[in-house]
Amino acid sequence: VQLQASGGGLVQAGGSLNLSCTASVPTFKNYAMAWFRQAPGKDRDIVATITWNGGLTDHADSVKGRFTISRDNAKNTVYLRMTSLKPEDTAVYYCAADLYYCSGNTCKYDYWGQGTQVTVSS
Repeated sequence: VQLQASGGGLVQAGGSLNLSCTASVPTFKNYAMAWFRQAPGKDRDIVATITWNGGLTDHADSVKGRFTISRDNAKNTVYLRMTSLKPEDTAVYYCAADLYYCSGNTCKYDYWGQGTQVTVSS
């Protein structure tokens, strides 16, 4: 499974960004998906997760109400809609896939994208 993340960039605080992650696998609909992020000098943290059919999602407390994960299985793509961005959201954002759904920082996802940089200026 190859994952290609895109959509990062530089945005002012309070702004919005939409991240996308496209998978090169015909069985994309079988995979749970997640977004993680890692800021410089910090551990990687889970941001949001979604089950194979989008029926269940979870978001980290730090982004609840501001970020929304979604997916389009017809397009082999998972999205992260980010609004009301804060400087502390600055990080490299990674998408990840696994056959088993898991939500939490201890989760192990088997497949990872290359990351996309999000920078929020104050």
